[in-house]
Amino acid sequence: MILKLKRTPGLYLVGFMAAGKTTVGRLLADELGWTFVDIDEDIEEQEDSSISDIFDTLGEEGFRDIEASVISRRVHVVQHGRPMVIAVGGGAFTRQENYDLLEENGVTIWLDCPLSLIEQRVMDNDARPLARNLERMRMLYFERQTAYSRADFRVEASGEPVRIMRTILDLPIF
Repeated sequence: MILKLKRTPGLYLVGFMAAGKTTVGRLLADELGWTFVDIDEDIEEQEDSSISDIFDTLGEEGFRDIEASVISRRVHVVQHGRPMVIAVGGGAFTRQENYDLLEENGVTIWLDCPLSLIEQRVMDNDARPLARNLERMRMLYFERQTAYSRADFRVEASGEPVRIMRTILDLPIF
């Protein structure tokens, strides 16, 4: 196991919306015997509101502030030795403060999913506010690639979730 993961046992899955972070994250946590956390689910529980409603009420910037706070709280638990696999929201890794916190406290893994597959997954899905405008979503996809590429590892995420999980388990981090 690499020193970074020994010091703070956090695996952070980053990538665009609908890349499979939650699905793969649950499988990975189950396989490792670690806790799984989806940051978006944490936010919805904390705010007692859907992500879409939070975006509609507070705007993206307000949502990102809440997201940063929730990520910080979860990383604090990891810092105290509780191993977690955490699925991080699609835009979180683009904020420098989140990037720094995650990079310093575990291992980041970019689930790199093709845009065509993401488009199939988000069709007619109002639960994803940034997918309401397909052109804007496509633009965000390409804008965020640079941020995601800063992750410790990149895993191609167009196959079956179990295969993706196995690819992660084969990374030189354990």
